[in-house]
Amino acid sequence: MSKRAKTPRGRSTDGEKRQKIRDVYVGRPFEGLADEPEWIALRELVPAASAPLKLAPDLVERYGDRPVILATVLPMAWPAMTKPDGRVFIGLQRHVQSGDVSRDLAVALQCALDTPVGKTVNIPALPGVGPRLQDVIVNAPLDITVHTGFEFWLEDNATDDPNVRASLERANASIFPTVRLSAAPATYWCRVTDRSHVRLVLGDDEDRALDALSRLSAGGGLLLGDNTKFAGMFRAHGLLAPVWDLPLEVEAEEWEAPVAEFSKRYAEALAVTEPLTAAERRSKQGLLGRLQPLR
Repeated sequence: MSKRAKTPRGRSTDGEKRQKIRDVYVGRPFEGLADEPEWIALRELVPAASAPLKLAPDLVERYGDRPVILATVLPMAWPAMTKPDGRVFIGLQRHVQSGDVSRDLAVALQCALDTPVGKTVNIPALPGVGPRLQDVIVNAPLDITVHTGFEFWLEDNATDDPNVRASLERANASIFPTVRLSAAPATYWCRVTDRSHVRLVLGDDEDRALDALSRLSAGGGLLLGDNTKFAGMFRAHGLLAPVWDLPLEVEAEEWEAPVAEFSKRYAEALAVTEPLTAAERRSKQGLLGRLQPLR
């Protein structure tokens, strides 16, 4: 009976050194992008939306000016897909990811550009060190379109792929009504089974944002109006995202003015530089107790 040859750690049986890929955690993966809060909102709050992206100049030189579309989610939560007409889609909400979402998206885009048009894109689970999203696209505000369904995945609203069709039907069935509000950046109204919500992502440093919310809470300025409730907030990719419970029957457009008024109060509280008062510190402790670490 032959004995299995022992292989030194980190080397393959033919003696070649095996590359070890380490995961890296980045707490604010979208930091530095023009619309950091919107990127987070699309990843965490919005069911169906898309936005065009432009490739960085060096990628345009290599691949041409290929149309790139950012999507909240793609069929079967694919990280990326290519279309026969040359378009590239990248998905924010996906099953496999590393500790740096920005690096994941850059690799998904790169792999899609290297894939023949219309073919399946293969993407590594751990991308390793390399360019990040901020390096591969033109840094500009997002032109977001919120959709009522995922038909934007398809050409002419049709597909011969039964897996994609089934994924489309499941995804459409899971969508809850969502409206992007214009009163403040990264702010979305949605209606779920028994209530409505306004959710927004604050673009300021977490500590400053928390202090501003604490001042508003202590002064009675945290609510959006009568019959509303501050439901709490979560931490998403390094920023805070407050959530309000709203009356179910009131439509989205009715919350534009209350959100605008809240944004003004928040900006005024954010500008205060004095230490928190005792009441504000108590409010801060209460808010921290309702902070959920989403990402």
